[in-house]
Amino acid sequence: MSGNARIAKPSMEREAVKGSRPLRVAYFGHDAGDAAIRRRVRGFEDDGVTVTGFMMRRGDVQPTEWKNIDLGLTADGAFLQRIRQVFSGAAIAAAQMEDLAKADVIVARNLDMLACAFLAKHKAGLDTPVIYESLDIHRLLCRQDLIGKALRRLERSLLRRTIGLIVSSPAFLRNHFERYYPGQYRAFLVENRLAAGAEYGPRPVPEAPAADRPMRLGWVGVLRCQRSFDMLCGLADQFPDTLEIHLYGVPARREIPVFEPEVSKHPNMVYHGRYKSPEDLSELYGHLDLVWAGDFMEAGFNSVWLLPNRIYEGGYYCVPGIAPVGTETAQWISRHRGGFEVAEPLETTLPSLISRLANEPSGIFACAGALAKCPVEDFVQPPGFLSDLLGEVLSEGAAE
Repeated sequence: MSGNARIAKPSMEREAVKGSRPLRVAYFGHDAGDAAIRRRVRGFEDDGVTVTGFMMRRGDVQPTEWKNIDLGLTADGAFLQRIRQVFSGAAIAAAQMEDLAKADVIVARNLDMLACAFLAKHKAGLDTPVIYESLDIHRLLCRQDLIGKALRRLERSLLRRTIGLIVSSPAFLRNHFERYYPGQYRAFLVENRLAAGAEYGPRPVPEAPAADRPMRLGWVGVLRCQRSFDMLCGLADQFPDTLEIHLYGVPARREIPVFEPEVSKHPNMVYHGRYKSPEDLSELYGHLDLVWAGDFMEAGFNSVWLLPNRIYEGGYYCVPGIAPVGTETAQWISRHRGGFEVAEPLETTLPSLISRLANEPSGIFACAGALAKCPVEDFVQPPGFLSDLLGEVLSEGAAE
């Protein structure tokens, strides 16, 4: 097996794998209500793939747009509880033998769901091939103590039994998979671009920020970084008349335990709550001049390596991003000339950048114009991308 990531290309061989009917996927996900899960399932279905979800949840049971087998309740950050739920979830999935056995392939998102999928497959006596989708490298996997080593042994064991590894950033390969499991996987790069087939509205024609209102900076997605939150609160204090901070998404309560009370202290800071993707994206990004794309929840590791959804969403709607120097996100922004990099100490350099842009917004306009010139495929997956990827993985897996 090769340890090098490749971007999947259309392959005629996939017709031999799936025959005359659509491919069928059993998708093991960590949270049926997560916007990124919804985007992935929708992406598969837009490409003609039939999806049955086998998913945990982080709250009450909610209706889904796909057929979903509820694997039970988990809590964000509750590691031991999630381990227990892996075993009970596997038993629930195996009990749905008819639905699980129909799948041509299992796709499992993150390590706990990969373990759940293999347990369910074993309990059901199936030989369905499995693809590992790793879109975050959890901090526990990066530890050098007994816990980290034990988790990496588990990941290595399961990874070697998969037919493919999907990652959303090449830095995950360079810094984790190539370091710990060289030659033990076949990787495919699937960036966090917007799903094909959805309606996102027309791309805007960039305009200079209006001079008669404050500049608008957004933080969009899973709001999980205390340092980012503290810096944005600091910006709100420093620029009460020239800057508005707009927060969209769901705060991670374990990471930011005091959220709404802090927001309420700042008149120029607004929390808009949960949003739907893609339905709300056009209005959301149409309201912003800049988007904060930094993350420090797993500083030095996953936070440096990831490529978040918000840079692709912002790129499509021509909203420049801001990211810390030395991160994969900053390199992406630099390649697209679509935003600004800030160096440490950010508590000093970020306010300096905001002050400069507030006084001279032409820099925002120039970056927005550069994003507008980028091809749509930089931000939105082409139709057929995911179905072609599954076909290629299955074809190569069958050939081994």
